Amino acid sequence: MTIAAMIATGDPSLTDDLLRLAAAADTDIELVHDAEQARQGWQWPTLILVGNDLAEAIAAEAPERRQGVVVVTGPEDAEQVYRRAVRLGAQDVARLPGDESWIIDAMAAASEPRGLGTLVCVLGATGGVGASVLSAALGVTAARSGLRTLLIDGDPYGGGIDLVVGIEEHQGARWPDFAARSGRLSATNLYEALPRLGDLSVLSAERGTLSTVTDDAAPALIDAGVRAFDLVIIDVPRYQGEVGRPGLRVADTTLVVVPAEVRATLAADSLVAALRDASSDMRVIVRAPAPGDVTPEVVARSLGLPLAGVLERDHRLPKAVETGDLVRALRGSSLADLCVDILTTLGIEPQQQEAQAA
Repeated sequence: MTIAAMIATGDPSLTDDLLRLAAAADTDIELVHDAEQARQGWQWPTLILVGNDLAEAIAAEAPERRQGVVVVTGPEDAEQVYRRAVRLGAQDVARLPGDESWIIDAMAAASEPRGLGTLVCVLGATGGVGASVLSAALGVTAARSGLRTLLIDGDPYGGGIDLVVGIEEHQGARWPDFAARSGRLSATNLYEALPRLGDLSVLSAERGTLSTVTDDAAPALIDAGVRAFDLVIIDVPRYQGEVGRPGLRVADTTLVVVPAEVRATLAADSLVAALRDASSDMRVIVRAPAPGDVTPEVVARSLGLPLAGVLERDHRLPKAVETGDLVRALRGSSLADLCVDILTTLGIEPQQQEAQAA
């Protein structure tokens, strides 16, 4: 049995306020008016909002300590409220009317799926190495395997990664729609807002529009992304920027794409050193062929990173990217094979035939 939220209070005024906020959050709730009813339903809801009037009585019932308990109060004495919250084992205290927006966000979040998707950042050690193409191909391959996938353009001021997958004409939100957002973002709203190609959703730059991404916008969007999708891929530009930096800090895996060249490997070494504290799991993708004798294994060993695969040059891809025909060009390609291998090492095992059919 799953209940999104429970409201426990005998205060008529507080009841009216919290029911109004639940309606604003579009959240189904269970309403109880005494400590015994609260104790009986204590284990089920994701979120429990306990009125200050019942906090002490519920604490006396000694319910199991758990996450998601909030004591809600008006302008009562703060010391008494916090003392009751501690006895109850609550994680937060919300005061009305000042915390109304916070309560609405908490209620909305309680209604959303609890699972977290995998976050992968893809970063090129040099310009033009193919990191954006790999990001897009990885997204297409994952989506073709049935994973709900989000591809994020880490450069909100660029040409738009939607061009690479050929959905630049699709209706939906772009970065300017999220650039100034703050606070918790609904995972459901994010999923429904973005343009899609099958199971692949794309958040791209918008050509001709320049909107500065605030410090709060990118973390909020990434958080909503991993709640809404099975896999989130961020195409991080070399300068990292307002989107790349918070993405790298929370990524499950960072893939650094490096050409099989001495100078590029030296440049990548400095980049990897700068990222080590932020990225817990970094792996290298080596771009081949090498103009000299540098092998993928030598590049990986020089950087002290595991080799996640080799990105072979495919003469069909530049034209496919230029015409937005990457989806068709992936069919039967070595790039599709590489993407399948990457997903498998991440613990995601797409069907080989489906992935190549992309």
